[in-house]
Amino acid sequence: MFCSTKMLKFSLFFLSFFGLVLVSVFSVDDPVFNDEIMGLIVFKAGLQDPNHKLISWNEDDYTPCNWEGVKCDSSNNRVISIVLDGFSLSGHIDRGLLRLQFLQTLSLSGNNFTGFINPDLPKLGNLQVVDFSYNNLKGSIPEEFFQQCGSLKTVNFAKNNLTGKIPDSLSLCNTLTNVNFSYNQIYGNLPSEVWFLRGLQSLDVSNNLLDGEIPKGIQNLYDLRELSLKKNRFSGRIPEDIGGCVVLKSLDLSGNFLSGGIPQSMQRLNSCNSISLQGNSFTGNIPDWIGELKDLEILDLSENRFSGWIPKSLGNLEMLQRLNFSRNQLTGNLPDSMMNCTKLLALDISQNHLDGYLPSWIFRKGNYHGLEVLDLSSNGFSGGLPSNIGGLGSLKILNLSTNYFSGSIPGGIGELKSLYIVDLSDNALNGSIPFEIEGAISLGELRLHKNSLGGRIPEQITKCSSLTTLVLSHNKLTGSIPAAIANLTNLQHVDLSWNELSGSLPKELTNLSNLLSFNVSYNHLQGELPVGGFFNTISSTSVTGNALLCGSVVNHSCPSVHPKPIVLNPNSSASNSSVSSKYHRHKIILSISALIAIGAAAFIAVGVVAITFLNMRARSAMERSAAPFAFSGGDDYTNSPENDPNYGKLVMFSGDADFADGAHNLLNKESEIGRGGFGVVYRTYLRDGHAVAIKKLTVSSLIKSQEEFEKEVKRFGKIRHQNLVALEGYYWTSSLQLLIYEYLSSGSLHKLLHDNTNKNVLSWRQRFKIILGMAKGLAHLHKTNIIHYNLKSTNVLIDSSGEPKIGDFGLVKLLPMLDHCVLSSKIQSALGYMAPEFACRTVKITEKCDVYGFGILILEIVTGKRPVEYMEDDVVVLCDMVRGALEEGKVEQCIDERLLGNFAAEEAIPVIKLGLICASQVPSNRPDMSEVINILELIQCPSEGQEELLE
Repeated sequence: MFCSTKMLKFSLFFLSFFGLVLVSVFSVDDPVFNDEIMGLIVFKAGLQDPNHKLISWNEDDYTPCNWEGVKCDSSNNRVISIVLDGFSLSGHIDRGLLRLQFLQTLSLSGNNFTGFINPDLPKLGNLQVVDFSYNNLKGSIPEEFFQQCGSLKTVNFAKNNLTGKIPDSLSLCNTLTNVNFSYNQIYGNLPSEVWFLRGLQSLDVSNNLLDGEIPKGIQNLYDLRELSLKKNRFSGRIPEDIGGCVVLKSLDLSGNFLSGGIPQSMQRLNSCNSISLQGNSFTGNIPDWIGELKDLEILDLSENRFSGWIPKSLGNLEMLQRLNFSRNQLTGNLPDSMMNCTKLLALDISQNHLDGYLPSWIFRKGNYHGLEVLDLSSNGFSGGLPSNIGGLGSLKILNLSTNYFSGSIPGGIGELKSLYIVDLSDNALNGSIPFEIEGAISLGELRLHKNSLGGRIPEQITKCSSLTTLVLSHNKLTGSIPAAIANLTNLQHVDLSWNELSGSLPKELTNLSNLLSFNVSYNHLQGELPVGGFFNTISSTSVTGNALLCGSVVNHSCPSVHPKPIVLNPNSSASNSSVSSKYHRHKIILSISALIAIGAAAFIAVGVVAITFLNMRARSAMERSAAPFAFSGGDDYTNSPENDPNYGKLVMFSGDADFADGAHNLLNKESEIGRGGFGVVYRTYLRDGHAVAIKKLTVSSLIKSQEEFEKEVKRFGKIRHQNLVALEGYYWTSSLQLLIYEYLSSGSLHKLLHDNTNKNVLSWRQRFKIILGMAKGLAHLHKTNIIHYNLKSTNVLIDSSGEPKIGDFGLVKLLPMLDHCVLSSKIQSALGYMAPEFACRTVKITEKCDVYGFGILILEIVTGKRPVEYMEDDVVVLCDMVRGALEEGKVEQCIDERLLGNFAAEEAIPVIKLGLICASQVPSNRPDMSEVINILELIQCPSEGQEELLE
């Protein structure tokens, strides 16, 4: 079919073209069918024009002069210019353009043209400008291109995929003034014949693979203004005759392998305003005559081997704007004469051997008032920082790191309103961080590590709202970490390690949604690590060295405490909680959900105490018994010595039970991937290479007998559904039980919804797919008479295709029939998902408690909010908030703002209503899961149902 379509298109094109040829033969005098229209239409026929830029190119027109991108000579209406820059065109540059005999300018820059360069184009005798830059042309530059170049002046092939050598015929095109072959893969030598182009004004062959020496003879280019040979592989010395290019404005030889000194003749380049020799192997002193080039605005000699002192003559360069001498072997200090360089915008002399005190004239008002970058790092400067540092009002980057500066940080740093980066690290600074830092309102990075700074971290630092990096490690800072740091919502990297900080980590730090690293190791911090956001995945090395910190990350359990009861302040004002005042109509009446939550919390407190006691007994028993594994496959237990009670039995329901790393590596700390109400989860690999998740049950004292345990586990092992996590096997001893599940690398639904480090926002299609998949999985469980009991977003995993899989189902069947109020304290770790009947002893627990949790999950997925969100002195229950919004006709405002309006309202609003029905307070009002599936399939838009759900 595809081939037939292509043949049809080709036939139509051929007939059209042949028709044009016939008409042109018999209607030569008719302007409608002149060669120029035919050539342009043929050129267009070979292109793809996704943005319809060439829609005005109509073969029925009498003239192409009004076509987009086409310009004609007003005297004869002949096409003289085609400029199609940035039109997103693709295809080949067709020979049809050869019919445009009067064409002077052909510019196709910034498109996606492919194929080779047509060598016949210069035969258009009037052609002066050819610009094919920023395309995907390949092959070499044809020798024929420059052999009959007519009046060609400008050739630009930059940013393509050209290879081969620079053609020798280039020297034959005496009319050339501008040549640009940069950013290709051209190799070989630069032909010396290129210097025969006496009219050449600009030559750019940068970012290629050219090598060898720069040929002599460049002095012949009297009109050369710009020369760029940067980022090639040129070696040897700069040609001595380069001084003959007396009108040269810009010279860039950076990023090569050039050596030797700067040739004496360069002092004749009096018109030069930019010289870059960066990244070579030049040696010797920086010559004194450099100060004679009084038009210099940019001088970059960085990353070489220059030595000696910085010449005093630099003070003569009053036009100088950017000076970079970094990464050399310069000694001495900055000459006082440089105070005359008052137009400097950037001064970088980092990574040299300079020493002495910091020149005070740098910071004097009126001297360098426009200076934006000051980098004196990695030298030997000493003494104190000047108090008048605030004189550099335009400064954006200040780097004085890795020197020997001492004394305190001057408060004047707060006067630098434009300052973005401050790096004073690796010095001998003392005193405290000045509170005036709050004045640097543009500050993005603050690096003060490896000093002797003391005192507290000033709370005023929170006024620097743009801060992304805060590194204060290896100092002597004391006191607690200010909770207000949590207001710096742009923070990505925080390092407060190796200080003397005390107190607890503020819980508010979990609000830092952009956090990528947070290191507080080796301090005197104590208490529980924050839970949520970045801190759910923080590395143990980031908190080590704080003996009194507790939490799963440091493998140190926190002391048992009663959960904080939910308190709703009847007098809370709108200023404290706009959401609360919006949806709570009567200030003195609590919602039904909140009352039930309060009652449930009381029962949970009792349960936590009971379960904690039992778990302590279980852990003690496990420590006394380290049972080895006995491997078996299927239901064959003959390899397990039943007469040895300490010999464990490992059973896989299918495949080999052998583990890639051996049994002794299954439960190490490095393999831990999560913790839940029933136990700790680890990841390991089977011999066949596929990963599995192993849940170590931490409720050993509540487990039934081995016979009942194996009976239930085998039952669960037979349950297979695309929306349920598969149980692949188990391990048993009297003191240790393991459940082996399939491993899903994409993580949990909770992580996708609430982990602020996750940049991939779930689309509406993906969310609907997850809701429908969960419904199908839960319905399948209920068909097999299994109640989940513990449905929540952390127990819903997402596979690589975006399908949800419900995990942790049926685990309650492994435990004795405790009072369900006590049991709920173990398995219901989030009150927001708990059905009200869990708080009532007289109400029977049925599948409808799962339906309630499913309803809360629907609201969580659609709104992107947690089931319960704690405000300053209040609590917002998601179910109540959405119900209130529905009653006020504002339910669309509840939909996750990250969707940016990109959702189907005709689906989203009915789904929200379904979630509220499922989360009804009365169990009998909730639908069965089979009914839920039918409703969801009715809600799904027919047009969307045929599409791929994952966008």
